[in-house]
Amino acid sequence: MIKFFNFVSKDIGIDLGTANILMTVKGKGIVLKEPSVVAIDKKSNRILAVGDLAKEMLGRTPENIKAIRPMKDGVIADFNGTQLMLKTMISKVCRKYNAAKPRVVVGVPSGITEVEERAVEEAIIASGAKEVYLIEEPMAAAIGAGIDVSEPSGNMIVDIGGGTTEVAVISLGGIVISNSLRIAGDELDYDIINFLKKYMNLAIGYTTAEEIKIQLGCALPLMSDMTMQIRGRDLISGYPKTILIASSQVRQAISESIEKIIEIIKTTLEKTPPELSSDIMEKGIVLAGGGALIKNIDRLIFERTGIPVYIAEEPLDCVVMGAAKTLEDIEKLKNVLVKSRKRR
Repeated sequence: MIKFFNFVSKDIGIDLGTANILMTVKGKGIVLKEPSVVAIDKKSNRILAVGDLAKEMLGRTPENIKAIRPMKDGVIADFNGTQLMLKTMISKVCRKYNAAKPRVVVGVPSGITEVEERAVEEAIIASGAKEVYLIEEPMAAAIGAGIDVSEPSGNMIVDIGGGTTEVAVISLGGIVISNSLRIAGDELDYDIINFLKKYMNLAIGYTTAEEIKIQLGCALPLMSDMTMQIRGRDLISGYPKTILIASSQVRQAISESIEKIIEIIKTTLEKTPPELSSDIMEKGIVLAGGGALIKNIDRLIFERTGIPVYIAEEPLDCVVMGAAKTLEDIEKLKNVLVKSRKRR
């Protein structure tokens, strides 16, 4: 039987996100927040950079170096790259906080398969962890947003991350109903890239698309249109080109993906038991994840569902803070953990 006590102050909580990795050390708060990017020398398989430094290399590397995002749709797409990235980041945190062979709680999408679960476990164990515990991201996000998940009352959390949108109704420490949609922040970036190719004959990279999304992304028209200058490659001439893009154009580009996110929220509400629906109507829907920062997305969800919508205080940090809170009160919250594995 697994013992869920004696967790020491060096245990680590991880949000293994498609776009960013966040880590907490018990008693220290968030100690690492970096992009989920790794740069590897192809010949020697040696790590050249991770996080912010590796992200700067995206789209700029010579033939012998690959800079990649090894996570896709919330799960591991490149096992070797993920393992090297995690090993570097976990080692960095362990050295700084003197945490040898830590126990780790890591958030995973609710729609993850057993094969994908095993890949996460193996990557974390191979990175130096003594034990790894998995917690579903919507549950972690709810805990991190300050929701009391143990009470006999319905709460709805919508976590719009980089690779997945997680929608869940939680009551009595468990997920009553959930849906996982592999459309989220990354898909919005692709939408912007494709829109600029189709309507403006401009090719841009993912980093530029992400900047556009952060600055101009909106789900409903803004009081006044915002604009920004962007640089890319003209698809007709092949030369570098600078253009002006407006928030109304970005809204048009991402509207289809936003609609799919709203549809999965509505589908989840339709399948929710009546008693819990009543609780959600009273308490509202809580938004977490980077997608919660898309301007007016809360207003649009309210318009489509008629249910009040609240954005969590620190939406980007909810999953990792939920993992941290689980570590702090492991006896009370052990039922929210979906799986565990020890180093052999």
